[in-house]
Amino acid sequence: MTEKLTYIQKKGAEIESVFDDLASLRIAVFREFPYLYDGSIEYEKEYLKTYTQSERSFLFAVYDGEKMIGATTCIPLKDETAEISEPFTETGFDVHAVFYFGESILLPEYRGKGLGNRFFDEREAHAQSFKEYKMCCFCSVERDENHPLKPADYRSNEVFWKKRGYVNVPGIHAAMEWPDIGETVSSAKKMTFWIKHI
Repeated sequence: MTEKLTYIQKKGAEIESVFDDLASLRIAVFREFPYLYDGSIEYEKEYLKTYTQSERSFLFAVYDGEKMIGATTCIPLKDETAEISEPFTETGFDVHAVFYFGESILLPEYRGKGLGNRFFDEREAHAQSFKEYKMCCFCSVERDENHPLKPADYRSNEVFWKKRGYVNVPGIHAAMEWPDIGETVSSAKKMTFWIKHI
């Protein structure tokens, strides 16, 4: 690990230029609990196309040398897929007033150095730059407390999210499908949402 990290920003269609790096990082980080995601580069690239189709989408990434070691994304909620936006329209939210935060991912050896806060700072600043969004949101997977693959030293990010001003909204849920490690087919996962007014 070198001491000098470099930072990049990409918007809209520009994000496609780092698809390979971002896909590899997502697969590596999301294999960890609680996501346990057994992903593929092909699936990732298809998923990430949503971001290239939105003029206001945003990526902030961190490199150590030529390796992407952390990244975060955001996009107007109205430009997200139906599985993300519909839980809001169904509960009376104005999707045009909400900015959705995608992944916030960092390799384990780079954690605890302030980059998690930097990721939120960058996304919130991007959303606020348009001066028309009233809130930011993101979702997280809900796993059973006694899940057999939960590490003994696992610590949830909920304390960190609350310090950032985000509140869990129990009435809004989404279902996302992906294959867990050890599965051959995708299975539905319950996702809960966290919201902050800006």
